[in-house]
Amino acid sequence: MLSTFQWSSFSMFFSANYTQQYLKKCYEQQLVENPEQKAYENCYPFIYYLEHGKVYYEQSKISPLIIQPILLFYGLVHLIKACILTVDPNYPETTSVLAHGVSARKRKKQQFHFFEDEVKFQKTGLFPFLSKKLFHMEQLEGDKMSMGSLFKQIPELNSLITLFDGTPSFAKVRQEGNDFYIPKKVLDSFHMTENRFVDFFVHKSIENFTLKKVDGDFMVFVKEYDNESFNHTPLKYNLYEHTYSLPLTKDSGFVFHELLIHYLLLYNLSMIARYETEWWSELVKTMPNKDFPLIETFLQITLEKGPFLVCEYLSKATINIVK
Repeated sequence: MLSTFQWSSFSMFFSANYTQQYLKKCYEQQLVENPEQKAYENCYPFIYYLEHGKVYYEQSKISPLIIQPILLFYGLVHLIKACILTVDPNYPETTSVLAHGVSARKRKKQQFHFFEDEVKFQKTGLFPFLSKKLFHMEQLEGDKMSMGSLFKQIPELNSLITLFDGTPSFAKVRQEGNDFYIPKKVLDSFHMTENRFVDFFVHKSIENFTLKKVDGDFMVFVKEYDNESFNHTPLKYNLYEHTYSLPLTKDSGFVFHELLIHYLLLYNLSMIARYETEWWSELVKTMPNKDFPLIETFLQITLEKGPFLVCEYLSKATINIVK
């Protein structure tokens, strides 16, 4: 299925005049000192981050799968750095924020399954920095997440994971204006009573959800927001079906903005593509298990979903900017 994402969504940012006004507005809202001067200084770095990121994605689209993870990871990193400039006019202040911020464990040469692999969070680097700056989340040094749990936070992978595992990773959520209808059947997946789930969902929500009513087979939550952002964490937006879904797992990824999920998956895949040449080549050539179809499908998804998520983040600050 085709999504509606187009790179033209970024077009206005390739005007220096617009971008300077945009950054000035961002800095004024955050009470940054000398917002006009900071916007002037960061205007072209911001544009170049987006430009370079776009080139990486465009090259990935026409490149062999075997090198796609590397191009996609660095494409996403450049787009993320543009996002960071909207909230941190002094980025990068230190070299510590330039590291990846996560590490991959040493891999076994035999019987290694990507689905079971893990990444570990580091104290410093881009991942904890963007988590805090963009999403106000503190990542704990030493925490780990498996690739399987990350895959289960990508709504567009739900049908494939259901096919392989026999259990869906998402439940569809119906949206009507500010109301989100979560089916009661999710209570079985979470092993919770209705009241316990309501407390859990409201507490875990990054944004302000409250229970509005219980309507037949649905719990109806309402969210207060002042723009048409697609970010309703922990609900995640399916770019192909144009619907919201609720992850059916309770691990830490439940509250991750999906941009963090794509960063972690692409980081590990790019490391494998660079340093685990034998395993990576064998996977691509022999396709022995569910690793290959999940990886291949994810790469197709993130080619569009990564820039879409970045565009959605940047669009939050376009409100009230002079066109």
